[in-house]
Amino acid sequence: MGKVKLYNQLSKSIEEFVPQDPQNVKIYTCGPTVYSYAHIGNLTSYIYWDLLIRTLTLNNYQVNRVLNLTDVGHLASDADDGEDKLEKGAKKEGKTVWEIAEKYSEAFLNDFRNLHLAEPQKIAKATDYIKEDIAIVDQLTAKGYTYETSDGVYYDTSKFTSYSDFARLDLDQMRAGARVKFNDEKKNISDFAVWKFVKPGEDHAMQWEYLGRPGYPGWHLECSTIIQAELGIPIDIHTGGIDHIPVHHTNEIAQSEAAFDKKLSNYWLHCDFITIDGEKISKSLGNIYTLSDLAKKDFSPLDFKMWVLQGHYRGTRNFSFSDLAAAKTRRLNWRNRIARLYQDDLTNFDFSHDKALEFVNNNLNSSELLAYIDNSALTMDDWEFVDALLGLDLINSTPNITDDLMEKISLREKARQEKDYMTADKMRDELASANITILDTEKGAIWQYTK
Repeated sequence: MGKVKLYNQLSKSIEEFVPQDPQNVKIYTCGPTVYSYAHIGNLTSYIYWDLLIRTLTLNNYQVNRVLNLTDVGHLASDADDGEDKLEKGAKKEGKTVWEIAEKYSEAFLNDFRNLHLAEPQKIAKATDYIKEDIAIVDQLTAKGYTYETSDGVYYDTSKFTSYSDFARLDLDQMRAGARVKFNDEKKNISDFAVWKFVKPGEDHAMQWEYLGRPGYPGWHLECSTIIQAELGIPIDIHTGGIDHIPVHHTNEIAQSEAAFDKKLSNYWLHCDFITIDGEKISKSLGNIYTLSDLAKKDFSPLDFKMWVLQGHYRGTRNFSFSDLAAAKTRRLNWRNRIARLYQDDLTNFDFSHDKALEFVNNNLNSSELLAYIDNSALTMDDWEFVDALLGLDLINSTPNITDDLMEKISLREKARQEKDYMTADKMRDELASANITILDTEKGAIWQYTK
């Protein structure tokens, strides 16, 4: 097994990854809240974690990963205020919350498949774990970590002495700089709901009975519950976005470690945001793009995946269509290098699988790996290795051409030699309709894909 080094949020440094059991590497990925279509900013993180899974797998680790789908409890403020995002989406579209959850769960999983992301061993819906949620709330209450208010059961962060450590929070500054009126029922501004009560008159379709009142779990609770139920804590790696650090993951740690008296995760990986043309992704700016939007501009999901892999998960990325076009060209060039292997008996191959792994083993440094591929000569076996590592579907999307197309190439070549340019142009146009172009070289006609 290779030595994989990863940046760990716990130590704030790059360190060698040492799993508890190499044959059962337990990984949890924070999944989407399924109230709308995922945009390219949302999907970027799953591409980075796909590289993580593929890197570990090619280093002979046996990965056991769970990804959750949040279909209840995520309020509009990402904290404990506002309307549930599923409820808001249901009202907007005139559907039930269950229909909204099903519609956008399937849409996300379709994007997941189109990006050729490695399937998790378990995809867990938050609403399937309500009984387990309640059991954890009971456990926290029995240990003295919760208190009840008029709108829910809250976790008392003052009881968890290391609460601010993970995100290096300044709780005094949070109190002084609060932008909203402090909830006078909360003991501390950092306290968070592990269970919310449905208020009188509130329209909340997803509700369950607890403490004699209808309610629903707090957003943070589902991850702790699913991790414990499906993987058992501690897990090896927990992944998410940097926006999860100060609230969501900090709260996960507090409730999990208080409930189970164990560290939640040994490694925490977070990816940074992407901007679009230098601007934050925002509906008001009209710069939210889905994979379907990219397809309308003739870009495939794997062109976008190539763009993502050209950068690093810990770096802020700026997306532009000119850069996406360059990534599309790069992927096409790689595919046409595969096409050349069908036509020539090439020699002097110099690509090393071990060297390729060294790049990604160093904190998932995919940009250097891509440069190495650009400047190396690969066999078909090497391209299969690249596909296994990057999931770009290079070989399957680059089949050898059919006998019929090969015959057209031969007819074109013969027509050119006989100066029958009308026939040569006709064959060229028929090849173009099959996305094939011809390069005339000293060695003869070489075919390539155009898209």
